[in-house]
Amino acid sequence: MKIQLALDRMEISEAIELTRKVEDSVDWIEVGTSLIKEFGMASVGEMKQAFPAKTIVADIKTIDNARYEFEMCFEAGADVATVMGVSPLVTIEACMEVAGRYNKTVMIDLLNTTEHQKRDLMKYKNAVFCEHVSKDQQEELGASNHGVVDKNLYGPDMTIAAAGGITLDSLDSLRKTLNPSIVIIGSAITKAENPAEAAAKFKCVEAK
Repeated sequence: MKIQLALDRMEISEAIELTRKVEDSVDWIEVGTSLIKEFGMASVGEMKQAFPAKTIVADIKTIDNARYEFEMCFEAGADVATVMGVSPLVTIEACMEVAGRYNKTVMIDLLNTTEHQKRDLMKYKNAVFCEHVSKDQQEELGASNHGVVDKNLYGPDMTIAAAGGITLDSLDSLRKTLNPSIVIIGSAITKAENPAEAAAKFKCVEAK
């Protein structure tokens, strides 16, 4: 299980400084949507420059204009870029084509997708599928449960990620229900009193 650090709602310099404190305990570094919206591709480029050995995820949440946005992410140094699963399939296809051309990876964000939509997306075997509880669901509704996932939905060769309000306390149940290959951790690390210590605790769970 890999740990993906989600960086949002901060300056680029803050993101780099925080990541330096925890880099030994995380595998992937996510340049969050808010960073990209506020600072553009500079946020992706500077994170890749600061951490060239890490997998950099551009959480751009593409829903249209796929080729332009994915080329922009990969040219800036991203190794993974995200597209919304509710996008038209032609958009997903374009993302997959661009990623293949750059030898990069697509993460499909399954936020608000129906089971029917998810099944249509399963043909993209090389993608990472992210089960996601949104920030608004967490902050406005207090929701942090990823729910019961149909175990028949994902094949054994597929890569699954989970995002949204994940804590040390919720990680055990998440592993039992979804068993993700990647857990995306934001505030449980970034807002911790001691981010390095918090990240190290997640790393210990990962190693089990």
